[in-house]
Amino acid sequence: MSKQEAIGLLKEKYLSHMKRSPEVFVGIELEFPIVEVHGKKTDINVTKKLFRELALDVEFEVEKRDQENNPVQLIHRASKDRILFELSYNTIEFAFEKAKSIHQVDQRFKNYLKKIQPMLQQYHHEIKGYGIHPQWKQNDNRPVQIERYQMLMAFLAMKGTGMDTHPYPDYGAFICGNQLQLDVNRENYLRVINAFNQIEAAKAYLFPNSEFPEASWDTKIARDLFWEESLHGYFEENVGLYPKKYRCEDEFFENLAKTAIFTAVRGTKFYYFRPIRVQDYLDQNEIVAYTADGKETVITPLKDDIKQHRSYQFQDLTSRGTVEFRSTCTQPLENTFAPIAFEVGLFNQLEKLEEYLENCKFLNTKERDLRKLRKKYSKIKLSKEEESKIQEFSHDLLTIARLGLIERGYGEEIYLN
Repeated sequence: MSKQEAIGLLKEKYLSHMKRSPEVFVGIELEFPIVEVHGKKTDINVTKKLFRELALDVEFEVEKRDQENNPVQLIHRASKDRILFELSYNTIEFAFEKAKSIHQVDQRFKNYLKKIQPMLQQYHHEIKGYGIHPQWKQNDNRPVQIERYQMLMAFLAMKGTGMDTHPYPDYGAFICGNQLQLDVNRENYLRVINAFNQIEAAKAYLFPNSEFPEASWDTKIARDLFWEESLHGYFEENVGLYPKKYRCEDEFFENLAKTAIFTAVRGTKFYYFRPIRVQDYLDQNEIVAYTADGKETVITPLKDDIKQHRSYQFQDLTSRGTVEFRSTCTQPLENTFAPIAFEVGLFNQLEKLEEYLENCKFLNTKERDLRKLRKKYSKIKLSKEEESKIQEFSHDLLTIARLGLIERGYGEEIYLN
């Protein structure tokens, strides 16, 4: 298969559901650790009991069960919001149905917390606003017993790939993120990706919440390193920031073709294998692959496997006609919607944001490597000069975001206070 054929398949996956002039909705996903409040490990019997009790509530319906018949994903009948375990039984995710405003999601979230927190508090557990589960080392970090999660955890623990990964292959069981999706079209999706790719240093400074002293990493966003130095980062193009500003659609998809495929489905079985670039995938005659329980087999690549493709950039083009912003750690509960408001406000002032970035002092220096800038300004300690520079950049962006939120007319600017 030529590189151009690979690009064609990627375009089909990511552009075919993109609307010409979509109404802009907010799609929000929030992950949180469930924490034992006295510093003990999370009791997964308590977390499973929570889901069983919610399943008895007439407002909810069970959408997925694990291999032991425990409910692991619930859907709210009226709103269509989903509440699920995210990879492990220690982490809960709220995947909200699209909404017109942040306020609508905030109110639904508060309603769920009013119901869930007392259930957990009976057993000295609570949902907490941390980017890394504080009891990660003590916890039972095994995956939720559904095959896709088990396959993913087995993939991350894979040996013999030639990559020097960090020693925390189960990190997916204890890191938590704050994610937003916004509707885009063929005319603006590249502009959105290019603009937001340039502001990651400010987001690192404004919204850090995942220090990890265990590894002596000099960063307030260890979540970045968990991704980059795991098998998800086998190819640099697969995670984090984009390497450059894209001038056209073909240039963007050229880069996407360098990202990885590492999984395939045959019948009902999930398989994983050493990451292969999309552009090289269908050139393989056969691939040595493994099931979640480690059984080795050989599969033949299929064009349909491209449908399983997922990359993990900070600004991720999805197959739903959205861009997903995924660089932010879970925030303290009271600040949950601050990064979301920041992103929504800037999105609403895209032209003003682009004009500002074109001329801003912070970016127009010799130090223009965006990956290095994010690492630099996520450090635990900054010099006075660094602090001054990033504060000015962040302040300017907050001003533009606030204008965007005011223009939307929903009163969402309160989330930036």
